[in-house]
Amino acid sequence: MLGAKIVHQRDFASLYFPKCDKHYFCPVRKLDDQLKAAIARLPVKEKDKLLFRLVAKDEKLVRKLIFELLEGGETRDDRADELRQQIARYLPTTGALYLTPGLLLLDLRHWNARINEHVQATKDKSGEVSLVVFMLAEAFRRHNEMLLRFPAHRSHTFAPYVVKRVSVILKKAEKLHEDYFIEFRRELNELLDFIWAFKPTAQLAQQEGLPKRWEY
Repeated sequence: MLGAKIVHQRDFASLYFPKCDKHYFCPVRKLDDQLKAAIARLPVKEKDKLLFRLVAKDEKLVRKLIFELLEGGETRDDRADELRQQIARYLPTTGALYLTPGLLLLDLRHWNARINEHVQATKDKSGEVSLVVFMLAEAFRRHNEMLLRFPAHRSHTFAPYVVKRVSVILKKAEKLHEDYFIEFRRELNELLDFIWAFKPTAQLAQQEGLPKRWEY
């Protein structure tokens, strides 16, 4: 009965790409061989239409295809430079009267998502490290005085985010070829200086085992 109820209320496609909620058990389905064979027998024109419709619904795939097919995979550095400029341009300016540690965190999350989109499209591992380090270091450069002005408890979400993000980035940085280190070493150590000088992040950095200097 439960299976009949699910089929009655959901179309065929939802059985393969279910939107689960608390009322239904929705296992993730894979394309079976029979459906694969049926798709393979479709006329080329119909398969193209189906492909275009599916691709258009996947923003990550669209960004990846633009980079690989339209840009020939040769714009990785240009894309990273442009994103760095956007972060520098739109990160809140020093002295912004409305800003709090929590609001600054919202901006960091936004730009971190943009960095993730860049990495998903281009597989730019060194660019990810450089961009995240720049974003966090620039946030401290612009807003260290603001952070110090607020009571420590107001950074209860900002501080864990920064420390955790740096911990992840350090692990990724260590896996890069040493030729890339020059791109972010100085700024990374500046960021670590900020983290260890700011009590809310320093306490968490000690617990996380962050270094005070990155000596690679």
